[in-house]
Amino acid sequence: MHKTSAWPLSQVFGALILYASLYPFSGWHNQGVAPWEFLFSPLPKYWTAFDVVSNVLGYAPLGFLLALSVLRRGSPRSAPTGNGTAVAVATLAAGLLSLSMEGLQNYLPSRVASNLDLVLNVLGALCGAVVAACLELVGAIDHWSRFRARWFVEDARGALVLLALWPVAQLFPASVPLGLGQVLERLEAALAEWLVDTPFLDWLPVREVELQPLVPGVEMICVALGGLIPCLLGYTVTRLTAQRVFFAAFALLAGVGVTALSAALSWGPVHAWAWLSLPVRAGLGLGLAMALVLLAVPRRGCAALVLLALVLHLSLLNQAPASPYFAQTLQTWEQGRFIRFNGVVQWLGWLWPYAALAYVLVRVSRASSPSRMGE
Repeated sequence: MHKTSAWPLSQVFGALILYASLYPFSGWHNQGVAPWEFLFSPLPKYWTAFDVVSNVLGYAPLGFLLALSVLRRGSPRSAPTGNGTAVAVATLAAGLLSLSMEGLQNYLPSRVASNLDLVLNVLGALCGAVVAACLELVGAIDHWSRFRARWFVEDARGALVLLALWPVAQLFPASVPLGLGQVLERLEAALAEWLVDTPFLDWLPVREVELQPLVPGVEMICVALGGLIPCLLGYTVTRLTAQRVFFAAFALLAGVGVTALSAALSWGPVHAWAWLSLPVRAGLGLGLAMALVLLAVPRRGCAALVLLALVLHLSLLNQAPASPYFAQTLQTWEQGRFIRFNGVVQWLGWLWPYAALAYVLVRVSRASSPSRMGE
């Protein structure tokens, strides 16, 4: 059976759409309106270009991934699924998801169900599905399959899904560049808020020492580990040592580029590279150097090093608070026009390291053949 990465990626993307559509998940109540009533309402009189673009682009990747999943499903001996069928199935599935989300928004006072949003979502999914079908027609998908077979081991789907999500997770502003998973301070605050006026509030552990900002040397180590982790994860599924060089360079360049894009969205294009301080530059250089030194480590050894790097990285990050300047930056994302986009990427930024930790733990602990993990 084809183990395409498109299917798990479509599931992740669908879950993120669900979160973004129902954010902030508070104030649920019946407003006395049927969930399907919005279908027969007049088109909204007021809308912005940002709303149109975000609704179309929000569902285009889902349509692309669903169509690709349909096209690549089954065994090599089975009859290939037609492009038209794949486009229809992907568009219908995405349309049903959008219809469900718009219907549920009737129960959220802070959200407004809109037939225009539904149409734009379906249009975006259709465009994404058509792109996937066109790529299949011109043979681009087969080229990718052959490329994947040359570069990656057979059981690489989980790692490739995580690696594909890593640059997206970097879009959410991080207190430390490439520093994903800094959740302790927010988790403590959220738990305290949830347990207010309950006897369980006294159960929360009280930290004896306040979180201290990272000193430059520790910040450098965090940046280095943040860049090294995806390189090592890629090493666990890459076939040849020479291929690891290109993979490491591509991963680090992607991390730097997406972090610059995040800074440009947060502070403006003129400040896209303001985050490149001396500790950050030194950390990037150290991460690249470590990635090159570890090129010849066997895949199983790389998996063990991923575990070590993740634990150390998360430990250092979560011993430091978010800077006030960083907290002010988050308000732009969480209260401004990025509120929906925030829902798509903030959970990735928080949870990606823990998902990678669980994946590598399973991969290392299970009994596997040398062909699967390498020696």
